[in-house]
Amino acid sequence: MFTGIIEEIGHVVRVEREGANLQLYVKCSFANELKVDQSVAHNGVCLTVVAIEGDTYQVTAIAETLRKTHLGDLQVGDEVNLERGMLLGTRLDGHIVQGHIDQIGTCVAVKEEGGSTRFTFTYDPSLGNVVIEKGSVTVNGVSLTVVDAGKDCFSIAVIPYTLTHTNLHNLKVGSVVNLEFDVIGKYVARLVSH
Repeated sequence: MFTGIIEEIGHVVRVEREGANLQLYVKCSFANELKVDQSVAHNGVCLTVVAIEGDTYQVTAIAETLRKTHLGDLQVGDEVNLERGMLLGTRLDGHIVQGHIDQIGTCVAVKEEGGSTRFTFTYDPSLGNVVIEKGSVTVNGVSLTVVDAGKDCFSIAVIPYTLTHTNLHNLKVGSVVNLEFDVIGKYVARLVSH
């Protein structure tokens, strides 16, 4: 379980294919604090640490994860948003994030708005995911508030701090992102559909 508040931007230092799996090696300042079997969110995707060496750790993305996310596109040098699992008994600053990506989306607009940057994303509504204005959504692991919502698109406004301290600063028109929709909204949508 995560909050969507990014702890650090990590850097991909090695990528290896192993059958249908992808081995990712990520360098970050807290690698020496991790333990094997610990969960870390990578651009919103919960992956298990399988090895640690110095300031770099290894995680494995299986075929199912690669089908539903953009992790298969990561290359050496890419930045990834990192968040360790939530600690019980502390503030929940973002929203409840599972680290289970629902689908990918595509950035279709980036607009500076005098103090914030507005990003607009499209997604496939046939998968049953929904967003509502002022609701929560996770983009590449970042907990954000929906500004505008349409049938197959939504916009978010990002403050300068978040832009600087996440990999959202790399987004441009055409960028593919990982989306996790609000868990409460998903359950409500499922109940209503039955």
